Amino acid sequence: MGTLYLVRHGQASFGSDDYDRLSELGARQCERLGEYFRARGIAFDAVITGTLRRHTQSYQALARGLQVEREALALPRLDEYDSAAIVHTVHPQALPRARSAEEVRQHFRLLREGLLAWMDGRTQPAGMPSFADFRAGVVAALDHVRAHHDGHVLVVSSGGPIATAVAHVLGAPPAAIVELNMRMRNSAVSEMAFTPKRHALVTFNTLPHLADADASWVTHT
Repeated sequence: MGTLYLVRHGQASFGSDDYDRLSELGARQCERLGEYFRARGIAFDAVITGTLRRHTQSYQALARGLQVEREALALPRLDEYDSAAIVHTVHPQALPRARSAEEVRQHFRLLREGLLAWMDGRTQPAGMPSFADFRAGVVAALDHVRAHHDGHVLVVSSGGPIATAVAHVLGAPPAAIVELNMRMRNSAVSEMAFTPKRHALVTFNTLPHLADADASWVTHT
């Protein structure tokens, strides 16, 4: 039996011109997670990431904490959906850059609405696959883990793919993916046990490495 650790990237740069890069805090979150794994003697037989910069930077920071150098396999199927394209399907007008708390809440209200419409097949965001194809890519990544590994496997990705993987393993409906996704925290760990035949969820969205940290370390973007 193997163990799969699904890690959401560290805090990115929400509200900036380039979201797809870690903030300083995001790098510290992931480095501390690597330190947590190292302190408990958890070594990874394989590492898989999405192809986005925040995925790569998160793994680099995590590897610093682990004090190991291991090349990661990058899979585009573990990349996040395009949130701007999804929001545009339900709110075509340009939105101001989210800076205030209310603007952030508005963004996530529209994202929730857009995600549900995409998952129901009522919209097709520009430049994105259908939700069925997005989900199939995530399932294929899970299949890859079961087919090629049997030890400790680390996956660094985003909230959407991880929530989709968890819902798939639980047999939950698409609407549950949105709820799981919206609850996910930066650098959070979701653990699955796996055999060649199946995955089983063990934990979801945990932050054991931040148990003693200041509350400001716990972020969602």
